[in-house]
Amino acid sequence: MIVLQDVVLQRGTKVLLDKASVSINPGERVGLVGRNGCGKSSLFSLLQNRLHEDAGDVSLPPHWRMAEVAQNMPETTDSATEFVLGGDSRLQEAHAALAQADASGDGMAIAHAHTLLADAGAHDARSRAQSLILGLGFQIDELERPVNSFSGGWRMRLQLARALMCPSDLLLLDEPTNHLDLDALVWLEGWLKRYPGTLLVISHDREFLDAITQVTVHVEHAQLTRYSGNYTAFEEQRAERIVLQQAAYARQQEKIAHLQQFIDRFKAKATKAKQAQSRVKALERMERLAPVLTSADFTFEFQEPPQLPNPMLAVRDAAFGYRGAAGKPAPDLILDAELQDFSTSQELHQHQLQSGEALPPITEQDKVILQGINVSVLAGQRIGVLGANGQGKSTFVKTVAHALPLLAGRITEGKGLRLGYFAQQELEVLQLDDHPLGHMTRLAREHPDLAAQAGREQDLRNFLGSFQFAGDMVHQAVGSMSGGEKARLVLAMLVWQRPNLLLLDEPTNHLDLVTREALAMALNSFDGTVMLVSHDRALLRAVCDDFWLVGEGGIRPFDGDLDDYQRYLQDVARQRREQLNAGNSASADATDSKPALSGAEQRKLQAARRQQYLEQRRPLAKRQQQLEKDMEQLRADKERLEAELCQPLEPQAIADAGRQLKQVTDDLDEAEMAWLEVSEQLEALEASQEAV
Repeated sequence: MIVLQDVVLQRGTKVLLDKASVSINPGERVGLVGRNGCGKSSLFSLLQNRLHEDAGDVSLPPHWRMAEVAQNMPETTDSATEFVLGGDSRLQEAHAALAQADASGDGMAIAHAHTLLADAGAHDARSRAQSLILGLGFQIDELERPVNSFSGGWRMRLQLARALMCPSDLLLLDEPTNHLDLDALVWLEGWLKRYPGTLLVISHDREFLDAITQVTVHVEHAQLTRYSGNYTAFEEQRAERIVLQQAAYARQQEKIAHLQQFIDRFKAKATKAKQAQSRVKALERMERLAPVLTSADFTFEFQEPPQLPNPMLAVRDAAFGYRGAAGKPAPDLILDAELQDFSTSQELHQHQLQSGEALPPITEQDKVILQGINVSVLAGQRIGVLGANGQGKSTFVKTVAHALPLLAGRITEGKGLRLGYFAQQELEVLQLDDHPLGHMTRLAREHPDLAAQAGREQDLRNFLGSFQFAGDMVHQAVGSMSGGEKARLVLAMLVWQRPNLLLLDEPTNHLDLVTREALAMALNSFDGTVMLVSHDRALLRAVCDDFWLVGEGGIRPFDGDLDDYQRYLQDVARQRREQLNAGNSASADATDSKPALSGAEQRKLQAARRQQYLEQRRPLAKRQQQLEKDMEQLRADKERLEAELCQPLEPQAIADAGRQLKQVTDDLDEAEMAWLEVSEQLEALEASQEAV
């Protein structure tokens, strides 16, 4: 059991926990929730002994193994499979023990090491590691790729797989879904439901928490409050608690007012002085209830767009991707000069309208991800963009947002279109050395039509204050901000520009649950068009009416909801497995064309080939049978020795049995390798015979 008793935890001058207590039972799956900055990650560090409590007591079972996802980006040339295998601490310890025993020639140590390997599941460790990797979205041909060859997001998936590979009694997961798409997220939910140990997870994904947790611990006002049930149950119980607390607070305030009124009325009268003094003491003894604090909840709304063109965008025969180093920098878009109702606000687009400049041709150095795209975005649409990571969702959104050049085709913008772009990586639109007020001042200069309405510094300060950037925070460097604060700043910049088309690429990655709720409410009341890329199913369900599926080099409408999409993912995974199984069967080689032979000649030739085949096959088959007998005997000897080592023996007998077990294991490995080689030769021989 994990027990925190009257724990005080400070980071600098900030008190994160103040005499907080909570207990977690073995095997419970616990969701740790609370506002950003409340101390959830610090609580994890406390459990991992990286931080120490300032007061109180923290106790964990001393024999528990703990696993967590390392937050550093892995830098290694090891293959993905070897990197994930390295996360199994028990297996690595057993291999190290065996290597040390072999070097020393200690038979007893060798026997013990083989027992450790068997207990650690060495026989299927590699397949278990690869199952984790494939479950998190990797392809079969990527299993042996070096870790350094993957992008940052995929490397963090490998860190997650490495943590899951480690046999543990306590698993700590801090925002494990940030780098996952929906198919990997669904797989992870299934895996965690089967996890036998104690699980503590920090997440701002409501549906993920609902699917896997059975207990919720809320971090608020430096206290830890335990609720039974998942996140939805926690919200219901907390709402009831808030209502009861507010009613109790109101009743207490009435009682305090009544006592104070009596004191004020009679404290000067000698006949009532004793009663008044008694009530003063009653007030002093009264344990004051705190009022329910709701002012910290964050809400905002998008302003009404100045106009709503329809259609917003028209994409025709377009190709999306990346220009190679040798490619000429391409213009952002090609606009259709024949449509009088369409124009653009960017000078480059105006130049292309007048000059008719064409896009440079696609070269071998260019990377095309999507091509032949024909879609339209209408006013008022709420589009959820679905698809696995790496299929082109972000590439499509970035190109529409002018952050990437179009490779081919045409994108026609509606007259009066005003884009609002939330990048998956906030640094794409933020400057680390600048501050919130500097970002807003620059926006005011770039958009003089809006600056006329709210361009004064005090107006900008007031606006930033509505997004919780108050006082000196308007001058805080962006580089020192948390992920949630950066996300709020990007939202503030979006709202201020009054867009009519919002392009949101994973906007919730660093938002807490309260801010996610605020974003969903703001998007639902937004009058313009929304194009949303997100793995947050609660946000997609709340906001989107239409879905587009990005994959296999194209974009197409998806006819269904998120439940249908989840079933679609399961069907695709099943088809992929069937295709892989079918692909493993050997294909027959095509025979060279020969001149036609007579029937007698054909029979003679076939008889000669059969005889040659039998002569080649006979020694191989005999060798295979002998190896199978040898392996059967060696396996029996190994089982006998392992059983013998489980019995109480004299030290010398244990050492002798350990040395024998090592020799038998080595002989069995050699026999199995020889059997595989002979089997491959037989299969090749049979395939050549079938092709004749």
